[in-house]
Amino acid sequence: MVKGMGVTLKNFFARKDTIYFPEEKTPQSVRFRGLHAQRRYPNGEERCIACKLCEAVCPAMAINIESEEREDGTRRTKRYDIDLTKCIFCGFCEEACPTDAIVETHIFEYHGEKKGDLHMTKPILLAIGDKYEAEI
Repeated sequence: MVKGMGVTLKNFFARKDTIYFPEEKTPQSVRFRGLHAQRRYPNGEERCIACKLCEAVCPAMAINIESEEREDGTRRTKRYDIDLTKCIFCGFCEEACPTDAIVETHIFEYHGEKKGDLHMTKPILLAIGDKYEAEI
């Protein structure tokens, strides 16, 4: 046994398993938090009521919301932005939301090639939510 390591030399030099990504995927934890998405009600209306709880609870200050009042007296977001370069994927926004409007999906395969690619706007978040609603 190698002193202080807690493993035997036999296990240390054992052949490692190789995962051939993207054909093979490693199992994800049920607690994994990935790409954000905004959800809609079944009638197509967005769920976000612009309460700004997610913006207030975000420790990284990655969420920015601007709201407006509609003709029927309800409040909705005019602008909803998440900067993924600031986000620490803590899940507080998801927990704070009273209408389940913002969720963190299990999607981890995303990237940005230029400045601003990881700045998620309301239309992008709604499109992600529409695409993956069955999984959410």
